[in-house]
Parts: sequence; structure tokens; C-alpha cells
Amino acid sequence: MQMTLAINGADHALDVDPRTSLLDVLRDHLDLTGSKKGCDHGQCGACTVLLNGRRINSCLTLAVMHEGDEIVTIEGLGTPDALSPLQAAFVAHDGYQCGYCTPGQICSATAMLAEIKAGWPSHVSDDLEGAPELSAAEISERMSGNICRCSAYPNIVDAIADVGRDRS
Repeated sequence: MQMTLAINGADHALDVDPRTSLLDVLRDHLDLTGSKKGCDHGQCGACTVLLNGRRINSCLTLAVMHEGDEIVTIEGLGTPDALSPLQAAFVAHDGYQCGYCTPGQICSATAMLAEIKAGWPSHVSDDLEGAPELSAAEISERMSGNICRCSAYPNIVDAIADVGRDRS
């Protein structure tokens, strides 16, 4: 099927089987290998990308569903020479060990900080009407869909909190 996807600010004309997941298009057709295939069931978050500014598991959605959407992968957030604030914070706080989950963690955290800024409550938010507080419990709850098998969670939370404080 012929289609065009807007990924990281560029249009990509593709001819893909309509059953192909967005993750497989990113990795196998466009060589954007930052998003990882962890569980391929939407349970680990290693494949998290941003779709119109919201985080999604790219392994659970078909690429053909997203023509006209803006997709951002870890490659679109920063470069080795110009890291995004979260990428820099993950490095500064050692928020990774093996690094396999890191791209998904950073994409998810990028959207999570936007959710907090927009005032979206979570399960652990004390007040459903007021702005959520950027606490360790709030970050942990909102990042619970992203698993780190190396257990770098304390450093991940510190990196996100550091950037979140800078944005508020």
C-alpha cells in the first residue's frame, strides 16, 4: 500500500503491507532503530514514540493508520551534538544501564512532562482539579508503562524530575 508518513519533521513515501506495525516500518523500512522491539505486546514501552505529541506503543498500531499524523521518534528529539533536555538529563543522572529501554523512556517522559504541564491528573494525583505535583510518586506512576530490566528507575526519576523542575 502506498502511503506517506511524517516522521521527525520529514515526509517518507512508503509502500508497505497494510498489516505492518508502525514499529516495524520505523525500524525495517526507515532504519530508525532507536525505538526497540521489546515485548511486541505493548507491555514494556521500549517502542514508545510520540504521535501528535502523545505517547504510544508503536508495536500496537498499524502504520497505515497514521498518514497525516506527526510522528516523533528518539531520533527526532535530539542528536548526539544537540541532545534534548531529557536526553542530557538521562546522561547526567546515569538514567540508563544497558540502554535498551532508554529511547522509549525518553519519548514517554517527554510526553509525560507535557501531560503534567497541561494539568492532567494521574491515579496518584492528590487533586483532580489542580496542577499535579512533580513528585517521585507521580513520575513513577506515569512512567509505569516503561520497564527497565536493569532497574535504573531511581536515576530515571531523578533525570525526569530535574528536567520537569526546569520547565515549571
